[in-house]
Amino acid sequence: MSSQHDVAVLRPAVPEVEVLAKASRRRFTAEYKRKILREADACREPGTIGALLRREGLYSSHLTTWRGQRERGELAGLTPKKRGPAPQPKNPLAAKVAALEREVTRYKVRAERAEALVDLQKKVAELLGTAQPQTGETR
Repeated sequence: MSSQHDVAVLRPAVPEVEVLAKASRRRFTAEYKRKILREADACREPGTIGALLRREGLYSSHLTTWRGQRERGELAGLTPKKRGPAPQPKNPLAAKVAALEREVTRYKVRAERAEALVDLQKKVAELLGTAQPQTGETR
């Protein structure tokens, strides 16, 4: 028997978890798009456009889209567009309506508070035995 003891440590097989960063959409500036289009237009040899696309990490659909935008004269189309629904134009009366609604709510709260005070006064008068004239009553 050997004097050394071989101890094997058994660990459960745990798969390594790799957390990937959330992919973000690439954005190209108008100047970059124009530069790439100029370079692509200058390519005369077969395969040079493919080499340009590989070097820049682009797809041929980028060139197609950018060329169409350039032909239509969409200078704003060469810059990245903001995604999502277009914002609705603000109604100039909306602020006035909101202010009036807040005022109505404030007056309703005051009216409810006043009614509660009147009811309290009636109950106190009943407890003290002094009768208060009801609304619409005459002495």
